Amino acid sequence: MKGIVLDEAAVLLADGDTVTTAIADLEAGHTIETEDLPGDRSVLEVAEPIAFGHKLAVTAIDAGEPIAKYGEVIGSATERIEPGEWVHTHNCESNRGRGDLAERSA
Repeated sequence: MKGIVLDEAAVLLADGDTVTTAIADLEAGHTIETEDLPGDRSVLEVAEPIAFGHKLAVTAIDAGEPIAKYGEVIGSATERIEPGEWVHTHNCESNRGRGDLAERSA
């Protein structure tokens, strides 16, 4: 999969991704209707304004769970993130280049 455009609003880059990327500025309350959402849902309501290029959750992500984009884990949720919410530094931390994380799990 090279990416699926969701209702001309966002692009889902790979199977298993938990976030999608806005391809337009999205207002709170905007609905994305598509059969390509993960799970049994076909509608995703944008919970807050999301700027072009930013991520929004397509599934619920609990605190500590991985966040996937490009088919790769890009970080972990620092708090619960609901579908349609903005995913950014206020609720996600990067795992890339974090040697301290490898030490904790050893």
